[in-house]
Amino acid sequence: MIFRQITVFFVLFFTLLLQLSAADYSDLIKTAGDASKYPNSPVLVIFDSTRVEVMESGLSHFHLHLLYKALTEKGAFDLSIQKFGYEPMSMFMSVKKVKIYRNDGHIEELAKDRIFDYPAPASLILWGAREQMIAIGRLEPGEAVEIEIYKKGYTYALLEEDEDKYIPPMRGHYYDIVPFWSSWQTLEKVYQTILPSAKLLQYSFYNGEITPVVRNLDGKICYSFCKKNISPLEREPNMVDPFDVAPKLILTTAPDWPSKSRWFYKVNEDYGSFQWTPDIKAKTDEILKGAKDELDSVSRLTHWVADNIRYFGLNMGCGEGYTLHKAEMTFEDRCGVCKDKAGMLVTMLRAAGFEAYAAMTMAGSRIENIPADHFNHSVTAVRLSDGQLHMLDPTWVPFVRELWSSREQQQNYIIGTPKGEQLQEIPVSPAKNHYFNLTVESKLHEDGSLSGKLFLIAEGQSDAAFRSSLTRTFRNNWERLMETELLSVFPQMTIEKISFSDAYDYSEPFRLEAVFHIGNFANVVDNQFIFTPFSATAIFKNFHPHLKINLQSEKKKYGFRDACSKWIEIYETMELPFSMNAVFIPQVKDIEGTPASFFSSFQIKDKTLIFKENVSLNKRVYEKEDWPVFRQVVNNQVRLAASKIILNKITF
Repeated sequence: MIFRQITVFFVLFFTLLLQLSAADYSDLIKTAGDASKYPNSPVLVIFDSTRVEVMESGLSHFHLHLLYKALTEKGAFDLSIQKFGYEPMSMFMSVKKVKIYRNDGHIEELAKDRIFDYPAPASLILWGAREQMIAIGRLEPGEAVEIEIYKKGYTYALLEEDEDKYIPPMRGHYYDIVPFWSSWQTLEKVYQTILPSAKLLQYSFYNGEITPVVRNLDGKICYSFCKKNISPLEREPNMVDPFDVAPKLILTTAPDWPSKSRWFYKVNEDYGSFQWTPDIKAKTDEILKGAKDELDSVSRLTHWVADNIRYFGLNMGCGEGYTLHKAEMTFEDRCGVCKDKAGMLVTMLRAAGFEAYAAMTMAGSRIENIPADHFNHSVTAVRLSDGQLHMLDPTWVPFVRELWSSREQQQNYIIGTPKGEQLQEIPVSPAKNHYFNLTVESKLHEDGSLSGKLFLIAEGQSDAAFRSSLTRTFRNNWERLMETELLSVFPQMTIEKISFSDAYDYSEPFRLEAVFHIGNFANVVDNQFIFTPFSATAIFKNFHPHLKINLQSEKKKYGFRDACSKWIEIYETMELPFSMNAVFIPQVKDIEGTPASFFSSFQIKDKTLIFKENVSLNKRVYEKEDWPVFRQVVNNQVRLAASKIILNKITF
């Protein structure tokens, strides 16, 4: 909501806590509770308070005041070292004070030489991030730590000189995303922001309730938010991001999404992020030579950028944050992070005559419909002859046939355009766009061995699973890798022949064919043959992420995630050595559900066993109500993979 009229309230106790930095909290610590009262939390957060002072420019001063109490030995260990990360190019941070409250009543103020500032561990993004570590040392259960921190700046910023570098990229505006959840029991969490009276603040509280306090403060507006007795967040396997389900506060002074879209467009156009050079134009023309149509052209450029611009972020000075580096730099270095790859693709598309723009998204979490900056990823949009903007992601599709990874379906994004865009969402990708089709022709021999051929074709993310496993290793390892997958289920298998697609050829879906012989495939007892059909086993299970999901829980408290929607179709014909009938066939109930479905059948016809199995997983992100059906579908597949059938020789 946007507040145009300000209601004056009395100052509450929690606001006072923010200002009494010199207070002695010994009594508060003693009466706060112990492990018997909070058995599920090793640490008790007595209070977690943040006060933010926002300047007219958008520059923000943060004052953090924290009081932790160790409840158990583990909690004492967890508190013994505290780390706080920051980005020095856009944020200044200083640990102002650390106090330790001992069980004997002594209050110890930690010396400054126990606070260390050092480069943060990094791998692919070397932007100079740092950490400050507080070496608190040994604590006993019942002892507490009080920490005061001052920060100035922003999470991301345009890199200017001096004080300006701490001003947020959308100059004059302020935003924050505040988690009101923790892994530890929290008695009180307070967030207070003080803004110039001319700034209109939008805010919303999600996944819970909170009562804001709004008051005048020396010609400014003070917004205070307090929540008490916050229980530790209960996590579940495969749950959606905690930010999607746990209490959180989002605040922003940006008026709407179109204004943010126009700003993102303008800041990159003004910087010259997408200006191409003669070398870039020449490479673009080279890539497009022989292209059949616009989709082929877009595909060629997307895959070139995806495959040839290595994901590696260097500290390149001006241009971090929301400003994409100039294409000339990325092209020459042949490396960059997501925004550099997105910018490189925008540039090459424009050089080829397409209308293209950069966009922002949030990989792994939902963006709420309030124009804060909940983004962690940059992508590309191109307008095709149908008049629509189509999304491309050169970061997520190296060595993948897709142009937008369907592992990002149901994901929000905003495109930077001159007219301004609304927040949008990638729709669900139909399961059959990601089919895994396995056909097996086999022959069961009198001695219980099995010989046969398998034919596999995979598309979409099923295709990507195979390609990515191959492109992560040397080409001379490819055949061994595919053979290992088969041998992991049937160690006694002899692979007589195997062939598969070139992982670097995107022209067709991935295919694999193999000729094999498996000794001791079936247990033969008298006239009975006991076995699991070859195609029903967990063959290629490493390429099925859903088979790794923990299925123990009957219910879910939160929504959950799979890697991608998926369609599995299995068909096997097994020639039998005799006329046979079924003594035992696993009974698995077919399921026809909206989130997922399952079908299987066994049939014996003319000395041939026919096995069919279809699995449809229809989304990437599921609601908690979808869990019973999803769980039953996957359980059915797992159960058939572990179940034996018994066939009996018919004697006359």
